[in-house]
Amino acid sequence: MNKGKVAKAELAARISEQTGLSRKQAGDVVASAVGLMVDALKQGRTVGLPNLGTFSISQTSQRQGVRPGTTERITIPAGKKVRFKISTGLRDQL
Repeated sequence: MNKGKVAKAELAARISEQTGLSRKQAGDVVASAVGLMVDALKQGRTVGLPNLGTFSISQTSQRQGVRPGTTERITIPAGKKVRFKISTGLRDQL
């Protein structure tokens, strides 16, 4: 079993095997699903995937940091980040 990243092509191949869709159709399904999730997050909505977890957007505060490679202090502006909360079922399996 490969311990590396599972890319879109591998997801599409596995969906194709399990559903009978062509690899192109399965790739389109993956791309569409990811696009819908990104759109929902941009709208400030959460995205829950059963047996996996929930993606949400959270606000970050302005904070102080250090520029990599130097000792220069910098201000990191406030922003937004994607958070992921793992489902309890998956957490128990891992």
